[in-house]
Amino acid sequence: MRHDDLWRQYARYNTLANQRLYAAAADLPDAERKREMGAFFGSLHGTLNHLMIGDGIWMARFEGGQAPSTGLDAIVHDAFDDLYAARVALDARIEAFFAAPPEGFFDSPLRYINNEGRVFEDPPSLILPHFFNHQTHHRGQAHAILSRLGLGRRTPVLDLHRVLKPDP
Repeated sequence: MRHDDLWRQYARYNTLANQRLYAAAADLPDAERKREMGAFFGSLHGTLNHLMIGDGIWMARFEGGQAPSTGLDAIVHDAFDDLYAARVALDARIEAFFAAPPEGFFDSPLRYINNEGRVFEDPPSLILPHFFNHQTHHRGQAHAILSRLGLGRRTPVLDLHRVLKPDP
């Protein structure tokens, strides 16, 4: 598999995993989604907002721009429906980018300024695994929060091979 095919696959997985996660979260009352759960970003809603912030920052960088720093724990979408719609749009943007990355994207280091104002220059071979791993890491936290909020074994399966190739 070529590296651009691999990242395209991860982008697709990201979309499908988020669809499953948000569908499960949609079944909860808003107060439960926003309930403090002792997670790194507090609640399920806080965790999902953090993922939006992180993905938005990285996509802006990948596309050659900069994203304004809101703080990594900001609530950028207070209403769940708005958050869900923004997630769908961002996932489409991620898939579109990795379906047709700019010429030379995988060959050149990415220079960016992090949220602390520090300048970094990292190769795609380091940044792309971080980008997709960050999503998986926080989706795992969101999955655990869903379990604690009473969904238990009804939480969605998020294993990459079961999401990309569901059981018949």
